[in-house]
Amino acid sequence: MAQNFKISIHRTLDNLYIRLMGDFDGSSAWELINAIRENLNSFKFIQIDTNKLKKVYPFGREVFKSNLLNVTDERIRIQFSGPNALRIAPHYTNSRRA
Repeated sequence: MAQNFKISIHRTLDNLYIRLMGDFDGSSAWELINAIRENLNSFKFIQIDTNKLKKVYPFGREVFKSNLLNVTDERIRIQFSGPNALRIAPHYTNSRRA
């Protein structure tokens, strides 16, 4: 994992908010996948905020994109926000279902 990468998680009744901070590499992508997987059955909505990401490495993006479909559920809405949303998951911005 990138040395400066952190995930902040905030939970409400039906929603999970994940804030990504630092650099997003392959290990960071796995950490995000695992955070989604661990919380998938507890929430109806997951928002992933990319506002605090400094850099998105292509390998991190590819690791994330190729594994996201393995952990998503069509009943749960995943939304990416922030300036790096399109760089991480272009098909999941604007409140589209995963």
